[in-house]
Amino acid sequence: MAVTVKECLELQLLEVEMLLSMFPKRGEFSLDEDAVPSIQRYLRNADGALPPQLEYRIALDVGEAKVKVELQVLLPHMYPQVAPQLFARSDALHRQQQLQLNTRLASHISSLDSGDLRVCEAVQWVKDNSLPFLDNSKTSSECASKEVRVKEMLHRMWIYSHHIYRQELRKKIFDCAKKLNLTGFCLTGKPGVICVEGLQENCEEFWRDIRYPNWKHISCKHVENMETEGSIDDLRLFHGFEDLQFQAHGDYGLRNDYHMDLGHFLEFLKQHQSGHIFQILFGVEGKLSDN
Repeated sequence: MAVTVKECLELQLLEVEMLLSMFPKRGEFSLDEDAVPSIQRYLRNADGALPPQLEYRIALDVGEAKVKVELQVLLPHMYPQVAPQLFARSDALHRQQQLQLNTRLASHISSLDSGDLRVCEAVQWVKDNSLPFLDNSKTSSECASKEVRVKEMLHRMWIYSHHIYRQELRKKIFDCAKKLNLTGFCLTGKPGVICVEGLQENCEEFWRDIRYPNWKHISCKHVENMETEGSIDDLRLFHGFEDLQFQAHGDYGLRNDYHMDLGHFLEFLKQHQSGHIFQILFGVEGKLSDN
């Protein structure tokens, strides 16, 4: 007999309860405060819209040195019938070690039976198998310090959305950019535009974090990479992460269907040596007004 979404969501909540008992300390297990209640509301009335996919993070201590490894979890509605989306990250890992760790983790999880609750198994696997990657990372760092200064790469992503209004979404964007040491801006309104610049792995993590679980009208329109033997900070176009809000056309009050004044936005881009991005984002060449 086919398993229903409702049955899968019930199992997901059961696994969350198990994980909360395993990680009761503050900061060990993190999820949005409305994540579980939204699923519970759906389970009481399954005729309504599906709740957002369950997403949470688990902070793990690995080895005697208790190195922090974070396991990021995103569960499709049909998990555990389908595989969970898992990503392990640590500040102690270089990008290559992190890639290898996640490749091994994905291979292990794919070997397990569908229908089984696999996040608890993933937690244990990360705790048991991360140490060799952490040791390799330490060795690589020691070798690199003896060599000529390594070139660094600045990564810049230009992200377009049909609109950006919701306060909780904007808060998530700004919190994520701050956590990952990214500079750039978020243009609120219709359309919405986000630019982030920093290390590539941090930009990619930002992109992964903000677009899940259910942001449909969003796309990464353009990516820029620049290499330097100095600091990537010298290549940044923005000094912080700015909140852009330009006056809308017309008197729309509090309505959420207004279009932002893109002339002011074009002027802002040109002030930051990025006027060429306007055509990439909107498909037309930008022209400043005579005012």
